[in-house]
Amino acid sequence: MFGFANKASEEKASWSARLKAGLARTRAALGGGLGALLGRRKVDEALFEELEAALLTADCGVEATQALIEGLRARARKERLEDGEALKGALKQALLELVAPLERALEAARTRPFVIMVAGVNGSGKTTSIGKLAKWLQSQGLSVLLAAGDTFRAAAREQLAAWGERNGVPVIGQAGGDPGAVVFDAIGAALARRIDVVIADTAGRLPTQLHLMEEIKKVKRVAAKALPGAPHEVLLVLDANTGQNALAQVKAFDEALGLTGIVLTKLDGTAKGGVVCAIARQRPVPLRFVGVGEGIDDLRPFAARDFVEALVD
Repeated sequence: MFGFANKASEEKASWSARLKAGLARTRAALGGGLGALLGRRKVDEALFEELEAALLTADCGVEATQALIEGLRARARKERLEDGEALKGALKQALLELVAPLERALEAARTRPFVIMVAGVNGSGKTTSIGKLAKWLQSQGLSVLLAAGDTFRAAAREQLAAWGERNGVPVIGQAGGDPGAVVFDAIGAALARRIDVVIADTAGRLPTQLHLMEEIKKVKRVAAKALPGAPHEVLLVLDANTGQNALAQVKAFDEALGLTGIVLTKLDGTAKGGVVCAIARQRPVPLRFVGVGEGIDDLRPFAARDFVEALVD
């Protein structure tokens, strides 16, 4: 019992360390981290201006940045905060209040098969994220089947097949053809085999490609015909490097598909990790998972407190 608790504690500590390391570039953009910026300085207008500039540089977005700064100014006046250390604590609390609503667990065991539809633009890390998500679901004791719904790109099917082999999970696909038909067949196979979770890949597309956005809407409708209530989860994979463009993608895909969650990849390779704040302020779609590395275990559920600690300290 105690051994299990210790292992869980060690894994959490390891993940927190990786998250902090992953956000190193964002902290660098913030002048070594918001904590370093604040230090033991006197709380004055110059400090608020520097803090505002740092938040904008990290792609927190204008709306979120203004709301954070205004809230901190009001709190500093009310509580008579006079040094940077005190303001640092207030900033952590404000950030946590902002991003905490994004922390919502994926409950894939509530029905079988649980159908997850995954969307995203090419290059966002969509197919890789599907492979890592499959591994995470397996770690939760769930069986998984993958649907190679990106029928437009042979490389995508091959990549998904490789992830299927790596994880030991079946992959339903066909060369060319209709992506809706692939997803329909995959759901049918999952029902027959009593598989717990179906993850359906879809072709990468830009929100401006209206004909392709219509195609992905069709895939969603076909899933509902194959299994009433499906898809149970519609995830958008975002590349953290795209900064404020990620917010535009969230808005476009949410309007087209009704997103239930986001997977934010490549946090370790960007100075724009603050986009989480922009999403929380302007389009608070649950942030189901974040990725901070290339390893198969480097995709984990979003934890708001861990994110704030890694961003500030």
